[in-house]
This record gives sequence, structure tokens and C-alpha cells, in this order.
Amino acid sequence: MSIILHGVAVLLVLGAAFGLGLAIASRKLAVESDPRIDEIEALLPGANCGGCGYPGCRGMAEAIVAGAAPVTGCPVLKDHSPIAAVMGVESTATERLIARVRCGGGRKEAPQRFIYFGVEDCAAAQSLGGGAKACTYGCLGLGSCVKVCPFGAMKMSDNALPVVDEEKCTGCGLCVKACPRQIITLWPYDKKVTVLCMNKDKGAEVRAVCKVGCIACRLCTKNCPTGAIPVEDNLARITPELCTNCEICVEKCPMKTIKGAKKQERAVG
Repeated sequence: MSIILHGVAVLLVLGAAFGLGLAIASRKLAVESDPRIDEIEALLPGANCGGCGYPGCRGMAEAIVAGAAPVTGCPVLKDHSPIAAVMGVESTATERLIARVRCGGGRKEAPQRFIYFGVEDCAAAQSLGGGAKACTYGCLGLGSCVKVCPFGAMKMSDNALPVVDEEKCTGCGLCVKACPRQIITLWPYDKKVTVLCMNKDKGAEVRAVCKVGCIACRLCTKNCPTGAIPVEDNLARITPELCTNCEICVEKCPMKTIKGAKKQERAVG
């Protein structure tokens, strides 16, 4: 019995000694945290979406305080001036970006090569022979982009195409990263005209796989008064800086590939 009591006493003494040592070490080796980190973290949206490229809002706050990221680094915030005030700098206005889905060929417009019964994930479908859709550039329609959106700004339409709620979209870019075919892009909010196609094949090949694909007819290019829509690699592309939202290209496009504000509102409704 005395041996047991002696052992217990030794363990208690050792435990107390180690505990005291750790307490002293924690005080001696403690690193003071900059209070601005907590202030900035509280000003960030708290979604921890990773759209800024850092591990959550805390990581973003630490990067801003360390000078590794600008005060406007959070793509979700609309007003960065409170963060700028904490850092004692001026905040410059940033252009609001939102997600735009550059494909208009859903089930009604683009045929399927086979019936897909795999995992409901676009990357998985893409890895299986390039997906079921005949157009190898178009949306696969399985909603991986919708699933990763932390703000509920996307939904799948009855035509198996993702629809963006522009008022809810924060431009975090997670849907862009989730799309294996890179058909989602971050686009200036006030630029309403978009080419809903990413197919770079020639016109006849495009017609065979989609009723609304770009055939590179160049009618949009010829009629654009500002030269904002050149055709490159058999695909019309809009230059946002030059686009004035006149929507002449929307009216001239024979394939109805180009959509403007009015057409997009009708599609969403």
C-alpha cells in the first residue's frame, strides 16, 4: 500500500511541476495577436467561402493586417471602407463582379450522346468519356456549381442549366472553380450582354450539337458600333470595357446565342 501511495505522490508532484512549467512557458513564449485582426474578421461576411484565396475570413483578416492582401481583397463585401478605416488607409472603389454562365444549350437545345447514371457531379461526368452532352464545350447540367454556392445565388432550371440570381451573387468564384468545362466566368455586374456559348468548332459542327451555339457568322461583329464583340477561334467574345449594352448584337444574332438584360430577365422568370 505504501508503494502505491508513494507512486501516486510522485505522479502528483510531477504533474504539478509540468503544469507549472507549461504555464511559465506559455507566458514567456506567447505571441501577442494584433487586435486589428479581430476587428477586421468581425467586418468580414463570415461565410468562409475561400473566394479571396485565403483559408476563411480569419485568414483573410490576418493577410490584410500583415500587408499580404489589400483591404479590398474580400470579393463578397460591397463596401470595404470600414476595413480600410481599421488599417488607416483609403479604400478605392472596386468593380462588382458576378457569375455568368456562358452556355445556353440545355436539354431542349443540345442532344445527349448517352444516358448518364453516374454520380451527380460534373467533374465525375466529365471524366466518363467527356460527359453525356454532344457538345463537348457545354454545361453538363449536374449542378456542381449550384452545390458549392454558399449564398444560395444559383439554381438549376427545368432545362438543366444553372441560373444565377444576380442580386444574391457575391462573385466569390467558387462556382467558377467547380465547373470542369470553365463555362462560368466572373463578369462585370453592369455589363448585361453575354455570349452564351463556349464552342470553338466550326459552324456546321456547332449546329449538329446545339441549336443555340455560336456559328461565327460575324454579324454581331459587323453591327457592333464600338467594336466590342470580335470573333476569335470561331467564337464571338465580348470585350466588357467596350460594351455599351446597346444590344444590337442580341438582335442580329441568328442563333439567339447572345443575350441581353431583357432576354435574361425573361429566361429567369
